[in-house]
Amino acid sequence: MSEHYPRIRIRAEDGTMLVREGLSFSFYMRRFHEELLPVVLRSLETYRTAVGEGLGIYWDEEAEYPHHLDAAGWELVMRDLNAGRTIRLNDVSGRECRYRFDYLDKPANLPTLKWLPGWNSAVTCWMPTEYLEEHGPAQVRALALALAAPLPFCSGQVGLSFNGELDMLGVRQEIEERCFRYPGFDIPDVEHLSWDLGTRVRGPAWLTFLGQPVLGELGGATGLRSRLHTPGTTVEELDAERVVVALGEWPDAGDTEQGNHLPAYRELARVLEPWLFHEKEGMRGYFSTFKNLRRWERRFLD
Repeated sequence: MSEHYPRIRIRAEDGTMLVREGLSFSFYMRRFHEELLPVVLRSLETYRTAVGEGLGIYWDEEAEYPHHLDAAGWELVMRDLNAGRTIRLNDVSGRECRYRFDYLDKPANLPTLKWLPGWNSAVTCWMPTEYLEEHGPAQVRALALALAAPLPFCSGQVGLSFNGELDMLGVRQEIEERCFRYPGFDIPDVEHLSWDLGTRVRGPAWLTFLGQPVLGELGGATGLRSRLHTPGTTVEELDAERVVVALGEWPDAGDTEQGNHLPAYRELARVLEPWLFHEKEGMRGYFSTFKNLRRWERRFLD
């Protein structure tokens, strides 16, 4: 258990984990699958090395039952990856929500893209907070940089999140009761964002990855660095087109009831405000009202 975040474990009656505090790593790329396949394979291999036997189940797009990730299962994953299919790999336990790797690709010949200007291809994965507690934040940051290294991302974020089966009945209320108290937790919805985020930015996280075009419009790493003054905030250049902004040594949930409103996150949110993503009117996602959704989106601005 860390002083930087609360322990959150919400289970169904049969013991299956519905929501837990965890880490999520998400990267959004305005590129087609045909270009991304080799680099996504590199990121997947990095993740597999980090989690060891943590991944164990593959849900393909057509299966009624999951495939186990034995030799035949991994052969199926690679075949589907090469065929340009969405990939979702899950925790070996099938019920703990510790590990997950999703690749949401967009093939160049997908007809619907002409009506969806906010499309992108996305990679997202999870780690349990136990990994952070065992290995420390420097190791998590190193993993995030290794995952990001081959990816031509427009944006990305790494930090604390509510990990679990968020679309299950009753889970929305559990998240809504906690998300305003702990603003440093993300509510991951990468599948939806892969159709709508485009080149905009999801919002500040412990590690916020910025590429083009937003970084260029900010004046590059130098221009961005000149706007950030909170002690502990750093801007690291990954190459000429990409940076990562780190908001302190540890990911921090904050706690509005204790007066911790995460000033570094608020400062970065103000800098990024012209490029931040805001959901369309009428969409509620994991919130009971659109008003609450908008309040959560603006939690670092208002």
